[in-house]
Amino acid sequence: MPSPALLIVEDSAEDAALITAALRGAVPPEQITVCSTGEAALDFLHLRGEHAGRPAYELPALVLLDLGLPGVNGFEVLRALRASPRTRLLPVIVFSASVEQADVRRAMQMGASSYIRKSLDAVRLTENLELLARYWLGLNVPPPVPNHKS
Repeated sequence: MPSPALLIVEDSAEDAALITAALRGAVPPEQITVCSTGEAALDFLHLRGEHAGRPAYELPALVLLDLGLPGVNGFEVLRALRASPRTRLLPVIVFSASVEQADVRRAMQMGASSYIRKSLDAVRLTENLELLARYWLGLNVPPPVPNHKS
């Protein structure tokens, strides 16, 4: 099975389903992985727990990260990703409903590749996500894949 193109870290099953549906024209469903908690996302990306047997080269090309996660929140996930050589260069898009400038500033200072606000308008949401996918998965040159676990 090929590496996932996209990891969605979203605690709302409804939002995750909307995001996946909005991306169906740009990303095949089998190329999308959804984690509903920050801890599950870190396990997935750092090959821990149920993901311990996955090959180390299997990193998604892009992470869509919600900030308002239960337990390990989005900021903590972002901090952990930027602290690890394995995921330091991984493109992470914060995809949040927060309109707080402090959240935008903090996410960018912590190494988010971009910050996009969730739209309540389904058409706008689909357009934004398709544009995002075309850029990050089509035009962007991804960082080299690390060849070791970290």
